[in-house]
Amino acid sequence: MQTVQQIATEIVAREGGFVDDPDDPGGATKYGVTIHTMRRLGLDLSGDGVINSADVRLLSKSQAVEIFVQHYFELPRLNMLPRVLQPSVFDMYVNAGGQAVRILQALLRDMGYEIAVDGVIGPNTRQACHSAADPEPIALRDAYGVARRNYYFRLADHRPASRKYARTRSGGKGGWIRRAEEFVSHTYHLSDADFQRRVAGWD
Repeated sequence: MQTVQQIATEIVAREGGFVDDPDDPGGATKYGVTIHTMRRLGLDLSGDGVINSADVRLLSKSQAVEIFVQHYFELPRLNMLPRVLQPSVFDMYVNAGGQAVRILQALLRDMGYEIAVDGVIGPNTRQACHSAADPEPIALRDAYGVARRNYYFRLADHRPASRKYARTRSGGKGGWIRRAEEFVSHTYHLSDADFQRRVAGWD
Protein backbone atom coordinates (compact mmCIF):
# COMPACT_ATOMS: atom_id res chain seq x y z
CA MET A 1 0.00 0.00 0.00
CA GLN A 2 1.17 3.51 -0.82
CA THR A 3 1.83 5.96 1.98
CA VAL A 4 -0.01 9.28 2.09
CA GLN A 5 3.26 11.01 1.22
CA GLN A 6 3.63 8.85 -1.89
CA ILE A 7 0.07 9.57 -2.99
CA ALA A 8 0.64 13.31 -2.43
CA THR A 9 3.87 13.17 -4.44
CA GLU A 10 1.99 11.57 -7.33
CA ILE A 11 -0.68 14.29 -7.12
CA VAL A 12 2.00 16.99 -7.32
CA ALA A 13 3.49 15.30 -10.40
CA ARG A 14 0.03 15.01 -11.98
CA GLU A 15 -0.79 18.67 -11.33
CA GLY A 16 2.32 20.04 -13.03
CA GLY A 17 4.09 23.38 -12.68
CA PHE A 18 2.99 26.99 -12.59
CA VAL A 19 -0.13 27.99 -14.52
CA ASP A 20 -2.36 31.06 -14.44
CA ASP A 21 -5.33 30.21 -16.63
CA PRO A 22 -8.01 32.95 -16.76
CA ASP A 23 -10.67 30.24 -17.21
CA ASP A 24 -9.63 28.49 -13.98
CA PRO A 25 -11.40 29.90 -10.90
CA GLY A 26 -8.43 28.74 -8.83
CA GLY A 27 -6.24 31.49 -10.29
CA ALA A 28 -2.46 31.20 -10.23
CA THR A 29 -1.55 27.62 -9.35
CA LYS A 30 1.60 25.53 -8.96
CA TYR A 31 1.68 21.79 -8.28
CA GLY A 32 -2.06 22.04 -7.65
CA VAL A 33 -1.72 24.63 -4.86
CA THR A 34 -3.74 27.74 -5.70
CA ILE A 35 -3.02 31.32 -4.76
CA HIS A 36 -6.24 31.25 -2.69
CA THR A 37 -4.89 28.33 -0.64
CA MET A 38 -1.59 30.10 -0.09
CA ARG A 39 -3.40 33.24 1.07
CA ARG A 40 -5.61 31.20 3.38
CA LEU A 41 -2.53 29.56 4.90
CA GLY A 42 -0.55 32.82 5.04
CA LEU A 43 2.28 31.51 2.85
CA ASP A 44 4.22 34.67 2.02
CA LEU A 45 7.25 32.89 0.57
CA SER A 46 8.89 36.06 -0.75
CA GLY A 47 8.55 37.77 2.64
CA ASP A 48 7.32 41.03 1.12
CA GLY A 49 4.05 41.12 3.05
CA VAL A 50 1.93 40.37 -0.02
CA ILE A 51 0.88 36.94 -1.26
CA ASN A 52 0.63 37.02 -5.04
CA SER A 53 1.59 35.00 -8.09
CA ALA A 54 5.29 35.52 -7.30
CA ASP A 55 4.81 33.50 -4.11
CA VAL A 56 3.03 30.78 -6.07
CA ARG A 57 6.03 30.57 -8.40
CA LEU A 58 8.35 30.14 -5.38
CA LEU A 59 6.45 27.12 -4.04
CA SER A 60 8.53 23.92 -3.99
CA LYS A 61 7.34 20.38 -4.63
CA SER A 62 8.08 19.38 -1.05
CA GLN A 63 6.03 22.32 0.26
CA ALA A 64 3.13 21.33 -2.00
CA VAL A 65 3.28 17.73 -0.76
CA GLU A 66 3.23 18.92 2.86
CA ILE A 67 0.26 21.23 2.21
CA PHE A 68 -1.69 18.39 0.61
CA VAL A 69 -0.94 15.91 3.38
CA GLN A 70 -1.87 18.33 6.17
CA HIS A 71 -4.76 20.26 4.66
CA TYR A 72 -6.23 17.95 2.03
CA PHE A 73 -5.84 14.56 3.71
CA GLU A 74 -5.38 14.86 7.47
CA LEU A 75 -7.65 17.86 8.09
CA PRO A 76 -10.67 16.46 6.16
CA ARG A 77 -10.01 13.04 7.79
CA LEU A 78 -9.64 11.06 4.57
CA ASN A 79 -7.83 8.45 6.66
CA MET A 80 -11.29 7.37 7.88
CA LEU A 81 -12.12 6.04 4.40
CA PRO A 82 -11.26 2.53 3.17
CA ARG A 83 -7.66 2.46 1.95
CA VAL A 84 -8.72 1.56 -1.58
CA LEU A 85 -10.70 4.82 -1.85
CA GLN A 86 -8.14 7.15 -0.35
CA PRO A 87 -5.98 7.86 -3.44
CA SER A 88 -8.93 8.85 -5.65
CA VAL A 89 -10.75 10.90 -3.00
CA PHE A 90 -7.47 12.56 -1.99
CA ASP A 91 -6.70 13.43 -5.61
CA MET A 92 -10.21 14.81 -6.08
CA TYR A 93 -10.03 16.78 -2.82
CA VAL A 94 -6.94 18.57 -4.16
CA ASN A 95 -8.85 19.23 -7.38
CA ALA A 96 -12.26 20.19 -5.96
CA GLY A 97 -12.12 20.52 -2.18
CA GLY A 98 -15.12 19.29 -0.18
CA GLN A 99 -16.94 18.43 -3.41
CA ALA A 100 -14.80 15.27 -3.44
CA VAL A 101 -16.55 14.07 -0.31
CA ARG A 102 -19.99 15.21 -1.47
CA ILE A 103 -19.62 13.07 -4.60
CA LEU A 104 -18.83 10.09 -2.38
CA GLN A 105 -21.72 10.80 -0.01
CA ALA A 106 -24.18 11.20 -2.90
CA LEU A 107 -22.98 7.86 -4.28
CA LEU A 108 -23.51 6.20 -0.91
CA ARG A 109 -27.01 7.67 -0.66
CA ASP A 110 -27.78 6.25 -4.11
CA MET A 111 -26.66 2.91 -2.71
CA GLY A 112 -29.22 3.21 0.08
CA TYR A 113 -27.17 4.59 2.97
CA GLU A 114 -28.91 7.30 5.00
CA ILE A 115 -26.16 9.90 5.36
CA ALA A 116 -25.91 13.64 4.89
CA VAL A 117 -24.30 15.06 1.75
CA ASP A 118 -22.38 17.78 3.55
CA GLY A 119 -18.77 17.32 2.44
CA VAL A 120 -17.68 16.30 5.93
CA ILE A 121 -16.33 12.86 6.80
CA GLY A 122 -17.77 11.81 10.14
CA PRO A 123 -18.69 8.49 11.72
CA ASN A 124 -21.78 7.98 9.54
CA THR A 125 -19.90 8.49 6.28
CA ARG A 126 -17.07 6.32 7.55
CA GLN A 127 -19.40 3.49 8.51
CA ALA A 128 -21.32 3.67 5.23
CA CYS A 129 -18.08 3.62 3.24
CA HIS A 130 -16.69 0.59 5.01
CA SER A 131 -20.00 -1.24 4.71
CA ALA A 132 -20.21 -0.45 0.99
CA ALA A 133 -16.61 -1.59 0.47
CA ASP A 134 -17.27 -5.02 1.99
CA PRO A 135 -16.75 -7.46 0.34
CA GLU A 136 -15.88 -5.75 -3.00
CA PRO A 137 -13.73 -2.66 -2.29
CA ILE A 138 -12.65 -2.30 -5.93
CA ALA A 139 -16.29 -2.03 -6.99
CA LEU A 140 -16.76 0.96 -4.65
CA ARG A 141 -13.54 2.55 -5.91
CA ASP A 142 -14.73 2.14 -9.51
CA ALA A 143 -18.18 3.52 -8.72
CA TYR A 144 -16.58 6.58 -7.13
CA GLY A 145 -14.31 7.09 -10.11
CA VAL A 146 -17.24 6.94 -12.50
CA ALA A 147 -19.22 9.37 -10.31
CA ARG A 148 -16.23 11.68 -10.32
CA ARG A 149 -15.98 11.52 -14.11
CA ASN A 150 -19.69 12.30 -14.38
CA TYR A 151 -19.18 15.31 -12.12
CA TYR A 152 -16.56 16.66 -14.51
CA PHE A 153 -18.85 16.10 -17.48
CA ARG A 154 -21.67 17.98 -15.76
CA LEU A 155 -19.36 20.90 -14.98
CA ALA A 156 -18.37 21.10 -18.62
CA ASP A 157 -22.00 20.77 -19.72
CA HIS A 158 -22.96 23.88 -17.74
CA ARG A 159 -19.75 25.90 -18.11
CA PRO A 160 -18.45 26.00 -21.69
CA ALA A 161 -15.18 27.64 -20.56
CA SER A 162 -14.37 24.45 -18.62
CA ARG A 163 -14.78 22.13 -21.59
CA LYS A 164 -11.12 22.44 -22.50
CA TYR A 165 -10.33 20.55 -19.29
CA ALA A 166 -12.60 17.66 -20.29
CA ARG A 167 -11.84 17.54 -24.01
CA THR A 168 -8.60 18.26 -25.81
CA ARG A 169 -8.31 20.58 -28.80
CA SER A 170 -8.03 17.51 -31.00
CA GLY A 171 -11.31 16.16 -29.58
CA GLY A 172 -9.96 13.43 -27.30
CA LYS A 173 -10.30 12.94 -23.56
CA GLY A 174 -9.12 15.96 -21.64
CA GLY A 175 -7.15 16.09 -18.42
CA TRP A 176 -10.18 15.89 -16.13
CA ILE A 177 -11.48 12.71 -17.73
CA ARG A 178 -8.09 11.02 -17.96
CA ARG A 179 -7.45 11.95 -14.35
CA ALA A 180 -10.69 10.37 -13.12
CA GLU A 181 -10.05 7.22 -15.15
CA GLU A 182 -6.61 6.73 -13.59
CA PHE A 183 -8.50 5.45 -10.53
CA VAL A 184 -11.01 3.27 -12.39
CA SER A 185 -10.61 -0.29 -13.66
CA HIS A 186 -9.99 -0.36 -17.40
CA THR A 187 -13.37 -2.04 -17.93
CA TYR A 188 -15.05 1.25 -17.00
CA HIS A 189 -12.91 3.54 -19.14
CA LEU A 190 -14.95 5.22 -21.85
CA SER A 191 -14.11 4.09 -25.35
CA ASP A 192 -13.27 6.84 -27.82
CA ALA A 193 -16.66 6.33 -29.46
CA ASP A 194 -18.51 6.56 -26.13
CA PHE A 195 -16.57 9.68 -25.21
CA GLN A 196 -17.45 11.32 -28.53
CA ARG A 197 -21.12 10.52 -28.00
CA ARG A 198 -21.01 12.04 -24.50
CA VAL A 199 -19.53 15.34 -25.71
CA ALA A 200 -21.36 15.53 -29.03
CA GLY A 201 -23.57 18.38 -27.84
CA TRP A 202 -20.69 20.66 -26.95
CA ASP A 203 -19.69 23.48 -29.28
